[in-house]
Amino acid sequence: MRFVTKSESVKKSFLEDLRREGIKFELHERLGYEAFVGYLLEGTLEEISAQIDVIEGADREALREGFVSFKESLNHILEHIKVGERFETLLQEGPWVAELLDQLTRNGAIDYSDGIIKLREGVDVTKLRFEFKFPFNLVHSPESAERIAKQFAFTDLTMEYEFEILELDIAKINTLGKIASRYFPEDYLLRVYFALIGRSILSGEILKSLGSEKVPEEDLVKGFVRASPISIPTEKGTLVINYSPKAVEEVLRFLKRAGYVEIKAGKVKKLRDLV
Repeated sequence: MRFVTKSESVKKSFLEDLRREGIKFELHERLGYEAFVGYLLEGTLEEISAQIDVIEGADREALREGFVSFKESLNHILEHIKVGERFETLLQEGPWVAELLDQLTRNGAIDYSDGIIKLREGVDVTKLRFEFKFPFNLVHSPESAERIAKQFAFTDLTMEYEFEILELDIAKINTLGKIASRYFPEDYLLRVYFALIGRSILSGEILKSLGSEKVPEEDLVKGFVRASPISIPTEKGTLVINYSPKAVEEVLRFLKRAGYVEIKAGKVKKLRDLV
């Protein structure tokens, strides 16, 4: 049960929030990447629009919608840099900002001084040349599309930050959900949140079943698999927790690591209950 981000700023802020709330976690850093494979159209904004109108072998409607979004993003950045804006502040808008700033830089359209980016005086944006990129799945006939569009592939090797959540306390998991909602998409957050709730409930049930006796691990696993899935009624609906034999074994390893159980000679002994 983990949250993963490639954003340095998200990593730093999320890390501080987790520590402040006393939520148990481990942070793992590894090499990751961002990649894009597709095509690009080159020219002024007017020229690119004209190319979209005549391109063959591609979804023109999707290209038009994407190009409108591209121009809206460009105009948003231009509004900021007409008066000057700090580079770090602009990047907080999203990773797409760096791409647009790079294109403006290659056009010689911006000045950078003391961390401030500003649009140069007298720059006519309609005369600048841009690259409009779109994914390969919008092309259904490469031979036709490539009469106008060029193939384009981009790979950015970057660091990836994984927050492995070790928390079993449901109150703290609820707090985690509120914190994570500031940094991660709702669908991603909900999947991790309910997985954590599921592991917590299964852990609690395992500890309850152990009592004060040592129980053969194999029997314990088989017993819980027979009882699967666990169905929990709630005020808003039903939470169903399904699991495999290996999942139960992994939860037992987790409980051992956290000091809740002892596993020796194939038997499991409870050391303490969930607080």
